[in-house]
Amino acid sequence: MKICVYAICKNEEKFVDRWYNSMKEADEIYVLDTGSTDNTVEKLKEKGINVEVKIISPWRFDVARNESLQMLPNDTDICVCTDLDEVFNKGWRKELEKVWKKDTTRCRYIYNWSLDKNNKPIVRFYYEKIHSLKNYKWIYPVHEVLTTNIKENYCTSDKIILNHYPDSKKSRSSYLSLLELSVKEYPENDRNTHYLGREYMYYGKWNECIDTLIKHLGLKSATWKDERCASMRFIARSYKALKRYDEAKMWLEKAKKEAPHLRDPYIEMALLNYILEEWDELKENCLKALEIKTHERTYINEPFSWNETVYDLLSIALFNLGEKEESLKYVNKALEIAPDNKRIIDNKSIIEKSLR
Repeated sequence: MKICVYAICKNEEKFVDRWYNSMKEADEIYVLDTGSTDNTVEKLKEKGINVEVKIISPWRFDVARNESLQMLPNDTDICVCTDLDEVFNKGWRKELEKVWKKDTTRCRYIYNWSLDKNNKPIVRFYYEKIHSLKNYKWIYPVHEVLTTNIKENYCTSDKIILNHYPDSKKSRSSYLSLLELSVKEYPENDRNTHYLGREYMYYGKWNECIDTLIKHLGLKSATWKDERCASMRFIARSYKALKRYDEAKMWLEKAKKEAPHLRDPYIEMALLNYILEEWDELKENCLKALEIKTHERTYINEPFSWNETVYDLLSIALFNLGEKEESLKYVNKALEIAPDNKRIIDNKSIIEKSLR
């Protein structure tokens, strides 16, 4: 099978070597540069990568992706779309060849969107950017996705792993306007409406966030429980920021009922309990969260639901309730996950001193 990697880029010279070393298992590599002013193009060409330069104006991610896809030769069997800040684990091609059958059109694989300093996944979920050549195109100005008019046949491999190492200094300022455009173009699209509400939250546009996410919840296509729960949590965060705590609690209760299989709404409620010094409720929500053992592989899950946060909060609640032995037990659990957290270390000292 002929496997080709394709990508878009702009001013990413520092990623070229690492990205190429990861992608060179492919037969050919194609990159659309959208206007780099550094040495990205030169470095790519030095590696023997097929490069074209084209300015996309007005900027849209879907247009750029489709332009890069069109660069691939007609005899390509498998198209692999990545970005230059992403790295495959070695051996990905061999694993892809194992699972890809004659009638396969698309492949699901592991995407580690966020990793800690020890390269352990914080947020991971399935990605679907490996596909056959024909009948596919990208849509949406941002948070673009592949679409097709054929019946898809998926294969899945947990041994194909793509890791994301983003440039923290890179601006994402265009996302808000592109999401607003996306929702204008596709007003019934639940995914993009959710993303827009979330983006308003990131910008501290609390009322816009609330209005947009209530709209998301009212869409007929908004049926995915996890995403609906996230919209409810983000509405609650906005009310929390506005210090309208009763409304924040109301939406978090809705979120818990919407997706009782997720830790996230319980931890969100616990964080609110902490601010309000509601120690009994804080304890209850943390214990409920700990009863949930399954960590879903979706982008919607919060890292704080599976790190030291729950143990940290629970230890604080127990201390304030006078259950100091139990408090020490859970602060130690928090430190097993975050041994260098000075605040938690100090909390442990306070607990131990009170026990003495």
